[in-house]
Amino acid sequence: MSTHAAIAAHANRAVPGYLVSALAMTPNTGVGAAIQPRNPADPLASLGHAKVYERETTVFTEGDAAGSVFRVMSGMVRLYKMLPDGRRQIIGFLQAGDMMGLAFAAQYLYTAETVTATTIQRIPRLELDALMDAQPAFARKLLSATTSELMAAQDQMVLLGRKTAAEKVATFLLRLSDRKGGEQTIDLPMGRSDIADHLGLTTETVSRTLTKLKSSRLIRILVGGKLDLLDRDALADLAGGF
Repeated sequence: MSTHAAIAAHANRAVPGYLVSALAMTPNTGVGAAIQPRNPADPLASLGHAKVYERETTVFTEGDAAGSVFRVMSGMVRLYKMLPDGRRQIIGFLQAGDMMGLAFAAQYLYTAETVTATTIQRIPRLELDALMDAQPAFARKLLSATTSELMAAQDQMVLLGRKTAAEKVATFLLRLSDRKGGEQTIDLPMGRSDIADHLGLTTETVSRTLTKLKSSRLIRILVGGKLDLLDRDALADLAGGF
């Protein structure tokens, strides 16, 4: 199987979640900050163009023609699908370094919306194809990233199907921390309803669970959409092995 075909197969099977930060990039912009010069060592730096999107802005919609892929350079994006009964299933939150729209399909498989003011690089798919042909090492790196995406999709299925509400919320918080190198303070800019739609819970259950974690002194809720993990080991135990 060619590298192109392997990437397509992985991306089409995966449900994007916490994914694809493996691609070379050194983001140095804050949420809503001006676009900074791109890293010359980044293979994607010369492709496409970057744009700042205001919060709660649609980047693309499920079913749109998939002519480009996108990379988040700062901020946060939610990915979701609408279920037949009208409910929303959030399948992931993307942050700096993550890519979306990687599936080699004629149409986008989900909708992407910004959670915060977000800088996004849009890369025409033909330009990405040419880069992969010219740089096989980069193509292999992209394949590795889509493999990680597939593994994240499998983890998400376990998260939704087997864990209790407390286990789901604890796992969610720990994953956000791990994406920042295990930092104690994490960004939590999404609303409780977003977390609920991601974890398969109600908004009330998410709020109640966070309150219990706070009362147990496992977390501290800060102003400005931030949260401290006060006892990571206890959270990991609660998450059921994480």
